[in-house]
Amino acid sequence: MSEQEAYGHKGSQVLVQDTMLTKDDSEDPTAWLKDTDIVSYDFPYAADLIADSFYEWYKGQASLPFTESWSWCVLNNESKRIDNINKSPQLWNLYWEEAAGLSLLSLKPYSFEAMEAGTSMTFLTIPILTRSQGDIFALLGCAMSTEQYEKGGQEIAEALALNYKTCFYRRFEHVFVSDLANVHQNAERESERHSLLFQIVQRMHDNIDVDSVLTEVIDSICAMYPGAKLILFMSQDHRSAHPQVKPLPLRWENYDVCARAFKDGRVSLQTSSEDSRYLEIGLPLGGKQGVYGVFHMVMFNPTLPDIDLRFLTMVADTAGTAFENAKLYERSNQLIRELRMSNELTQRLNQSLRLGDIFQFAFEELLEMFQADYCCILHLDEEKGGLEAIACNHPALLNEIIDIGQGLGGKVYSTGEPLILSDYLEHTETASKLMDATHSQSLIATPLSVGGEVRGAIMLTHREAHFFSYDNYRLLQAMAGHIGLAVGNARLHAEVRRLANRDSLTGLYARHFLDEEIKNRLATDFCGSLIVVDIDQFKLVNDTYGHQKGDKILKQVSDIVKSSIRKGDIAARWGGEELAVYLPQLGVQQAAFVAERIRCRVQAETEPLVTVSCGIAEWSWTDDRISVESLFYRADMALYEAKNNGRNRVVIDTKHNENRVDNP
Repeated sequence: MSEQEAYGHKGSQVLVQDTMLTKDDSEDPTAWLKDTDIVSYDFPYAADLIADSFYEWYKGQASLPFTESWSWCVLNNESKRIDNINKSPQLWNLYWEEAAGLSLLSLKPYSFEAMEAGTSMTFLTIPILTRSQGDIFALLGCAMSTEQYEKGGQEIAEALALNYKTCFYRRFEHVFVSDLANVHQNAERESERHSLLFQIVQRMHDNIDVDSVLTEVIDSICAMYPGAKLILFMSQDHRSAHPQVKPLPLRWENYDVCARAFKDGRVSLQTSSEDSRYLEIGLPLGGKQGVYGVFHMVMFNPTLPDIDLRFLTMVADTAGTAFENAKLYERSNQLIRELRMSNELTQRLNQSLRLGDIFQFAFEELLEMFQADYCCILHLDEEKGGLEAIACNHPALLNEIIDIGQGLGGKVYSTGEPLILSDYLEHTETASKLMDATHSQSLIATPLSVGGEVRGAIMLTHREAHFFSYDNYRLLQAMAGHIGLAVGNARLHAEVRRLANRDSLTGLYARHFLDEEIKNRLATDFCGSLIVVDIDQFKLVNDTYGHQKGDKILKQVSDIVKSSIRKGDIAARWGGEELAVYLPQLGVQQAAFVAERIRCRVQAETEPLVTVSCGIAEWSWTDDRISVESLFYRADMALYEAKNNGRNRVVIDTKHNENRVDNP
């Protein structure tokens, strides 16, 4: 920050007292400077000015023999030393800072004695006050021998402090006048700019179309300098069909004139490296919100006149403002479009609470919304230990499992950060199966978060390089939020449904779920078997060991049942100590083996030891008037027979009583 910026007093913070000039003052055109002052708002920016004034003042004190042995420093209004003259011991700085703090409290000079290397020293701080309000904006620190201090050293130091204050305000007035002069020069320059650019500005601002603004500024410069070669390099946020508009290179050499102009936001000049007769000019195309591109102009004139340079600068500045206005108008229309698409996506996602449907809806909408060639949605599958390509329009990759952290999708999932890739061929850090298989060059990807946890990634690609803009990049992140919310709702719905269909004690399915599943199977399968399992003399177990122990035994038996059946079989708590297992597509003989396995394991693995009795019933497509109730009734009758015949046994229903399985 320059002194003019720091002490030009942004926001009119300079205090100029409204005093009536006397007759003598009115004859002096600079008399008003005596009323200028800094105020408390300026103090944080005044360190350089205070220090520079101190250096100037300090040089003048070197010729005073009676202060030759004194050490001086200057501190700000927060008691911190801000000069680098006299590298005093750290302890001295602490003394001065302590004294300065006390001076700030008392608004008066403050001193105290300390022994240094066997010599009694006095450390003194003197407040420096503003002209108008008398606020402390700096403090002079002085270290002298106590003997000198007692012989009038403080009075001399205070007198020298007044001289320092004079030096400070002389420099302050110079900075202030320089600032006013710069303001006047800037006003003249702005007036000249307006007169030179009136027609160009009018034409550019009449357009609210981005491409029209760029065409106007290119045509205007080419008309003024017909022999010049002009190219406009634009950032990826804007794609144009104009032949003189090119994409901004991702890599520039450090000495490139366009790189300097784009980076610094200022006009850059240099003689052409190929021919010294040509001058290269870099003109940034920027507005209030940033730099959007850079003009590269090559002219047959190694010494460009200042008037031409000013003209080109003003054209570029005006074009940047017009481009930004057109871009904002375009952006407002785009936001309306994005809001409409977001609403449409949300409505479609809310049509279903099934995860598969949600991912398919999102996949179709994203392809159309971003005009992408390919879309791939990855979702975490804990059982398979990776990211599953749950939706993808490249068939070879559909349902493929990707290791976490592998490829671009795995990288997005692992880091939790979105990604935009303009040219995959120039990207050598991470390989991607999707990009390689589809020969895509552009990519935007974002993590898919559900309930604050990253559960996958969304990837959109296009075969053309530099296809996606940063607006697309940001929009995809917003759309991913809606998709994640829909996925979260579906997962929550599935979890609520799962809990509603489960018995809280045993973890088995509830009876109503089993009834519904058997009903569906009766309509689609050709056979099936039902096993009803009952813990023998369970009331006696509860009476002997207590109900808590009884619940524990019931859970042990339930765990044995769950681990003794196939993945597609359905185990449920039928009621009380009775459990039921439905075995789709299994006949009664196979069901008997399953029931016998359960019976044997319960007898061997429970603690305390209990036994179970099992009743089995089957159905087949040849049965007449089969129903859920009749199947349960027959299995229950078989269980009743097992109980009456001594318990701890497996019995098949009376329809198949010749196949009864007894306890060995």
